[in-house]
Amino acid sequence: MDGTEDSLHGYTHRSVCLAPARDPETPIPGFRADAFANGLCDGSAAGRDIAKLEQPLSIDESIYPAQANAREEIREAERRAAKAHKRVLVVFGADWCYDCHVLDKAFHRKDIAAALTPNYEVVHVDVGRGEKNQDLMNEYGVPMKRGIPAIAILDTSGKLLYSQRNGEWERARALGPEDLIALLRKWKRQG
Repeated sequence: MDGTEDSLHGYTHRSVCLAPARDPETPIPGFRADAFANGLCDGSAAGRDIAKLEQPLSIDESIYPAQANAREEIREAERRAAKAHKRVLVVFGADWCYDCHVLDKAFHRKDIAAALTPNYEVVHVDVGRGEKNQDLMNEYGVPMKRGIPAIAILDTSGKLLYSQRNGEWERARALGPEDLIALLRKWKRQG
């Protein structure tokens, strides 16, 4: 596939070949409806996006602190962000979630870290099995029913600037690094 770019949910992404959405009317980031009809999903290299985010070998690492006070962690990140002239990137997820580990691993890529580290304070918020921190998800307009990982971007006063309302990052393994870099660049603090 040639990496045709489309505009979806306010950011640019590469087209990738995925299985159809649960609900045929609900778009999946990177899914090209014409891919199957045009023979691009035949398992060959032409049918795969080789720039997808790297997959972790295991999900044993703890990246979502189970006992953390998420509200306090967000407030502390806002204070650090204000001093450093950054934004706050809130990532809702859980340690059992494979795609949450894919996204976290992506944060450590050199190209993504170059857009992330100087511009954002990152807070990982544990949602457990859907019973934890739902008040924060609702407050930031990130519906649990759309899946995790889920992202919200805040300014230093806690004002919501962006929230993932349609499950854009739920299938992080199917996205390319350019998807994340585009989002980070779009919402970084200007000036």
